[in-house]
Amino acid sequence: MSVLSQPQFHCEEAAFSWLEATLWPQGPVCAHCGGMGRIGKIKANPEKRIRIGLHKCGDCKKQFTVKVGTVFEHARLPLHKMLQAVHLICSSKKGISSHQLHRILEVQYKTAWFLSHRIREATRDGSLAPMGGIDGMPGAGGVVEADETFIGHEPGVPEARAYHHKMKVLSLLDRDAGKVRSVVVDDIKPETLRPIIEANILKEASYITDEASIYMKVGATFAGHQMTTHSAKEYVRGIVHTNTVEGYFSVFKRGMKGVYQHCGKQHLHRYLAEFDFRYNNRVKLGCGAAERTSRAVSGIVGKRLTYRSAHETRALRYAL
Repeated sequence: MSVLSQPQFHCEEAAFSWLEATLWPQGPVCAHCGGMGRIGKIKANPEKRIRIGLHKCGDCKKQFTVKVGTVFEHARLPLHKMLQAVHLICSSKKGISSHQLHRILEVQYKTAWFLSHRIREATRDGSLAPMGGIDGMPGAGGVVEADETFIGHEPGVPEARAYHHKMKVLSLLDRDAGKVRSVVVDDIKPETLRPIIEANILKEASYITDEASIYMKVGATFAGHQMTTHSAKEYVRGIVHTNTVEGYFSVFKRGMKGVYQHCGKQHLHRYLAEFDFRYNNRVKLGCGAAERTSRAVSGIVGKRLTYRSAHETRALRYAL
């Protein structure tokens, strides 16, 4: 039976019940005062314009639904359709375009575009914990691969040869945990990359890169720095290689070029969050499509993305 045949993807009441069970495992929590003790559920009544999933807090006397305080707040789209979109994005290895969502969900394109960005915002975990540790072994370091890649065209930069006109991405991949963390960078100078790498990798970790000079000065910071010499056609030397992070780049680029086709720099961090999330919650790590959807939905709390702010950054691309 298909996951999309489950009731939360087709019935609005079932969608609210599922989302409440996911976000409120201990019971309803007031979105205004944080209270949990005196919350009552108001029965939906279309004739009296009482919405599905409405609650009232006995402490602050305010009404709210489970969507308040999340990226779904003030969304005019039915909740069950938004959950369908979450599942489609999370279960598609290389993503799904806003045009495809617009056709499947039977909504306007701009609605699908904004919804997909809300979901990408939900997948941003914002983790600041350094990478390269080994569970159950305090003080021991694992292996972290670091590499950069280039994609698209940066607005306002004249086209030139090589990579100067492209957008730059730095990715760090914890080989032991199987997790990746990516960030958009303005340039790939050592002084730009060094603070990012040092803040995101434990000192005890073994740091593996290619022979690019931008990684040389940073290497002394860690327990070990090993590299392969791609210019001499050396790509693997025992456990020394960057093939894992380059495999992640291959999926990311296939998705960006084949599915999304174009992305402005102001949105690239959300697309990276989407691909990072799917990689970090993949089947090999014991996370199937249904669980991945549930984890993505759990990330909607405490985040907001308004259409005005998203549309303004989108319009900026054409003004440059």
